[in-house]
Amino acid sequence: MARLFYFLFVAPLSHLPLCILYRISDLLYILLITIIPYRKKVIEENILRSFPELDKSERTKLKRDFYRHFADLIIEGVKNLSISKVELEKRMILQNPEIMKDLFEKNKNVILVSGHFNNWEWLITAQSFLIPHKAFGIGMPLTNQFWDKKLMERRSRFGMSVIHSKNYKSELMNYTEKPFAVLTLSDQAPGDSTKSYWTDFLNQKTPVLFGTEFMANEFDLAVVYFTIHKVKRGYYSLELKLLSDKPKTLDYGYLTSAYTTLLEKDILLNPSNWLWSHKRWKRAIPENLEILKEQQKELFEKRFRSQAK
Repeated sequence: MARLFYFLFVAPLSHLPLCILYRISDLLYILLITIIPYRKKVIEENILRSFPELDKSERTKLKRDFYRHFADLIIEGVKNLSISKVELEKRMILQNPEIMKDLFEKNKNVILVSGHFNNWEWLITAQSFLIPHKAFGIGMPLTNQFWDKKLMERRSRFGMSVIHSKNYKSELMNYTEKPFAVLTLSDQAPGDSTKSYWTDFLNQKTPVLFGTEFMANEFDLAVVYFTIHKVKRGYYSLELKLLSDKPKTLDYGYLTSAYTTLLEKDILLNPSNWLWSHKRWKRAIPENLEILKEQQKELFEKRFRSQAK
């Protein structure tokens, strides 16, 4: 059924020009706010918890603005299956390429980090020609093997290599052709709240994936935060910020706190462009949280800082 749906509907649809696809997005938006309100309760709860100061009408407006953005994301995701390199180069621009160029010339491997903000899928596809580094992305395979294969084919057609989160270590250790850059999205709900980095984010205690900071220390990666700005419908610009090119000199939690704070600022500036439909706060706060944090810090320093002392 998935194969039939793809070849009869999704693939042909992706070849339509975006000017037509956005008309479909307009219709999809109407459906989302009326007949098929996708994850309405999750979105409303997330907005309420994050912006308790907003009244009901303001929260409703934010929800509707998100649905409009989400409808565009769906359509742009369909277009991503067939969009040409020439067109994508016009629609995803890197504002400050000198940051990655400088790191490349220093032969420095990089981890790029942000969240599900604006069109991350177009960035994944475009990463290989936006920067000089070999492009890697870390992800989990989809349950449906057909869709997983198609998505990986589309993401990798310009040079991006997607690696499984469980196999990243061997993949990166074995790659020696040129400096690489690993793209990560670190705002998902972690699988285990006791192995997460807990911090304040959008007015609440939040578990954050610690994998970015762990990898930066494990491979001595420069850490670069990226913001995807929405210039106008269908056009984005990418802005980079170097957090550190010496992660092993930093205190435990510094990097995770730094990029989480930057993501929060991006969300506060343009709240409708974040993925509010994700079940971000489904993990309970662990008992004895402060004790847990101290234990996590001790384990981290034992692994990555003991030799330095």
